[in-house]
This record gives sequence, structure tokens and C-alpha cells, in this order.
Amino acid sequence: MSFTASLCGILAENQNGLLSQHHTWHRVRLGDVADILNGFPFPSSQFTSGEGFPLLRIRDVLSATTDARFVGQFDPQYVVRPGELVVGMDGDFNCALWAGPEALLNQRVCKVTPDERFLSRRYLSFVLPGYLNAVNANTPSITVKHLSSFTVADLPLPLPPREEQERLADELEDYFSRLDEAVALLERVQRNLKRYRASVLKAAVEGRLVPTEAELARAEGRTYEPASVLLERILDERRRRWEQSGRKGKYQEPAAPDTTDLPELPEGWCWASVDQIGEAVTGTTPSTARPDYYGGPVPFIKPTDLDAGYQVCFGRQTLTEAGARLARLLPAGSVLVTCIGATIGKTGLARVVCATNQQINALVPEPSLREVPYLFWFFSGPLGQGEVIGSASSTTLPILNKSRFERLAVPLPPLAEQHRTVIEIERLLSIADELVSEVRRNFARCTRLRQSILKWAFEGRLA
Repeated sequence: MSFTASLCGILAENQNGLLSQHHTWHRVRLGDVADILNGFPFPSSQFTSGEGFPLLRIRDVLSATTDARFVGQFDPQYVVRPGELVVGMDGDFNCALWAGPEALLNQRVCKVTPDERFLSRRYLSFVLPGYLNAVNANTPSITVKHLSSFTVADLPLPLPPREEQERLADELEDYFSRLDEAVALLERVQRNLKRYRASVLKAAVEGRLVPTEAELARAEGRTYEPASVLLERILDERRRRWEQSGRKGKYQEPAAPDTTDLPELPEGWCWASVDQIGEAVTGTTPSTARPDYYGGPVPFIKPTDLDAGYQVCFGRQTLTEAGARLARLLPAGSVLVTCIGATIGKTGLARVVCATNQQINALVPEPSLREVPYLFWFFSGPLGQGEVIGSASSTTLPILNKSRFERLAVPLPPLAEQHRTVIEIERLLSIADELVSEVRRNFARCTRLRQSILKWAFEGRLA
């Protein structure tokens, strides 16, 4: 959709606060003090990724890089040089001083060349985004938003004295360079927190986060139940339940994992397969042609619902009891892992009875293991993620089917150690989560401060 609102109305409303001007300044129509050149529709048949002249497309405006090249003749007027101002004409209407190599101006990008006698390019690069954002906010978005070069030319920009423009540009560059340093520091903290989280989960499933049960038992002069005994008890209980169910045929023992290439575990631990420690369930989607299957009390979990991670309590869609029976009801405490596509390995812990669609494999742990969410943290961490992704089929679309999921190997600690490990994981990650929240708040503060500095500058109040 294209912009059809009134620029005068947008200027009067000044919703983003960036359209102000000092009372001593005049306004000028951008097209009266700058040349605006629309990009050329270079034929895509001559695009390459290797040889040729770099091609500046709309996706490249903010990135300062381009991965496309053009092989063919071109008019030199369409060459964009470093430091020239370019505007994306679709989507978010981004603009920037081009920081990449010389490149050809492709269609749906325009180049704005101010008359430097009246309008500083540096000053323009600071003042123009606020007006483009205001136009963007007032452009209908039923389809992709389109910006016309006529609209760009009609923008009524504040025009301080030429020397004042340079002073403002200097001041803004100084303020923003310090803000950029602060943002870069926050980004480093964010990356470090992500690495810290991964290291906590890795240490947890390697027996390095808390003292092992074997170490504590020796220090306290007592015995303990190793994981191998826990696993045998689980298998005996499963066998007993099967025998009492009255099913015919021979009971099939769950397959143990192949430990040939697996690392040695801490004393008291053992390797177990998903099939040994619980039931693997792949969800399904009840027929959408049956309205009686949908809109009931049972959360119907899809991959996007796993964003809740440790607290999967709701689904964007729900099922009736009839629909849930078709999809298979899962008890609270089930570990949910996406099993297909780009989000493979995304993990959540069901806190309520729920059902899932076919893009999720669920591990329903045996009751004794369901009391403590150790298995969720294993699959959330780097080792569990490596198991899931590494065991998926190596096709264009990675898939971890139920049989592969059942064979995944899990490092199993003694039950008491699982409890202590989870308590320590939750303690350490809660601290990390608080820091992540604080980093996000500071990102927001930086954004607000950037907007405030621009507003003060255009109001003539920037000291």
C-alpha cells in the first residue's frame, strides 16, 4: 500500500516527537534542496553472486554489505558511493549513509543528494528517519508498504542555518557514538549470559554442577542408590505393568543406548535411552473439519507455544476431550521437543495435561522421574540439543522421527542428585534471567534516550 495521508496533518500531530523545529528555523521541501534519484530496474537475469559490480538492493540499506552483483552495462549515475544517503522504498522505509563499497542503485531504493550549500548530508541523515518513520506509521499495511519518491521530495524538513546543521551533526555523532558503545557492551553481556546459561546446563548433565551422590555418600559414610539401580527399578515396574495389563504376546524390553562412542559418566551415573526412561509420543492434529474437536479445555501445543520453555501452560489453540483423545493426552511433566524443520530441538516442559501436534515429540517420563524436571534441562542444554539435532535425518528438512527419538542417549544421575542439580540450575538461571531482563530494560533505555536526543536537537535544545 502507498502513503495517502496529509503531510501537514502528520506534522501537526508529531506523534513520534521527531518532527519538531526550533521557532527560529524555517521548513523546506526536501525536493527543493536535494536531488532524488530512483533506482534502476536492473534485470535479475544478470544478477550473480560472484563477478560483476555490487548491487545495492532494499535489504542492503542498513547492512552496509551486498551479496548480489550485476554483470552488464549500466549508467554511471546509478553508482552509489560510500557516504551517500540511500532510502529503502518498501517495508520499513529505512535510510542510511551508505557504508559499503561502490554499488549500483537497484529499483525500490532511492538516493538523496542534498545541495550542500543549503543542506548538510550528515544533518539530513539524522533528521530524515523521523519523517520516514512518521510516513511509515501512516501508510496502510494490508500489503507491503510502498514509499514514493514524490512523498520523499515533499517532506517538510526543518532547515537550521548551515553552520548550525554542522554543529548539530557533530553533537549527535558524539552522543550516538557513546550510545553505540553502550549498546555494544549490552550486546556483549547478552552473549555472555547466553554462554553462561549453556555452560550451567552442560555442567549439570556432566556431574560438575553439584557434588555427586557418590561423593556425598563417601563423605557422610552412607550408602546411596546409583542410577543403574534406579533404571532397573523403572524397567521392572514397566514390565510389571505390562504383565498386569493382560496384553497378549511377549513383552519387549526397551532398547538400551549404544554407549560405544559416549563419554564416561561420573560415578553412580548411567546411560539410558529415551525408550527406557519413559514413553515417546508423537502428536497429531485432529481434523479441522470437525468443529467438535476444537475449542475445549485441553491446550493444544504447537512449536510456537514452546516459547514458554519451562512453563508451558497454555496453547494458542485448544481441543475438546474428544479431539484430545485423538491427539493423545499427555500428563503434566512431559518433555516436549520439536522434531522437524528449522526449529528442531526447541524444548518445553508441560505443566498441565495437554496434547501436541505432529511437529513435536514428547517424552512422558516414568512417574519417579516426572517428579523432578532434570530431563527437561538435559534436552534444553547443549548436550541434549546436540543429541536431537545430530540424530535427525540429514535431508533438506531435518526430521527426528519417533524411533530415532526413542534411541537418544540420556546421562542419568541418581534421583537425589537430580533433585539437587535442578535446584541449583533454577537458582543460577534465575540470577541470569534477572540480568537478561535488566539488559533488555537498558536496551529500551538506550532507544528512548536516542529518540530524546534527536527530539532535543530538532527543537534547538541540544547543548
